[in-house]
Amino acid sequence: MRAILQKEINLFFSSLIAYISMSVFFIVMGLNLFVFEGNIPDSQYATLDSFFTLAPWVLIFLIPAITMRTFADERQSGTLELLSTQPVTDTQIVLGKYLATLLLWLFTFLPTLLYFVAVKQLSLTEAPIDSGATWGSYIGLFFLGAVFAAIGIFASSVTGNQIVAFLAGVFMCYLMYDAFFRISSLPVFSGQLDYLIQAAGLNAHYDSISRGVVDTRDIIYFLSVIALFLIATRTALESRKW
Repeated sequence: MRAILQKEINLFFSSLIAYISMSVFFIVMGLNLFVFEGNIPDSQYATLDSFFTLAPWVLIFLIPAITMRTFADERQSGTLELLSTQPVTDTQIVLGKYLATLLLWLFTFLPTLLYFVAVKQLSLTEAPIDSGATWGSYIGLFFLGAVFAAIGIFASSVTGNQIVAFLAGVFMCYLMYDAFFRISSLPVFSGQLDYLIQAAGLNAHYDSISRGVVDTRDIIYFLSVIALFLIATRTALESRKW
């Protein structure tokens, strides 16, 4: 598994994918916070709410763009069959590729902590930044990216076309993040049922952690969704043997 992890990391950083993804995320979010309309210096209100609101929508497109090649490229080039002849299990292959993607997401995620430092240094005494809610939002955003990575890898495992893998990844990430909330708002699901439908989606748990209270139920939910898509990815790989 370590060899697969190292191979994927080397592939990421030997191409422009890693550098472009990290730069795009950091620059777009920075412009949204400090340059575009409603920016922090103009509003004089120290908050990263706009960052945590926009970030999931950027990740819905960014992470599938990173993961689309993980298995689709292997299928298209025929190296997936060669990889299966090595002394590694399908589970190790999946975990190796997932951990490599997770590390790339971590490298993309960590520099955004500079936004928190910058906003805190603005010293807006009339409306200081809520550190508890901000750290909760950072934790929620990391887990959200981790879930999107698992979804993107699954999408890549079921096709040999990278464009199809990207589109499928974007679609599934959107479904898991926003579709449950949209469905729950339909009048037919009023009452207790709308809460249960919302709880099945990522948005409700992301918002819950963003309030500054890290509930173990939200963490368990994120880990469960990650495990579900990784198991589905392994099953997709095993299907080639059927």
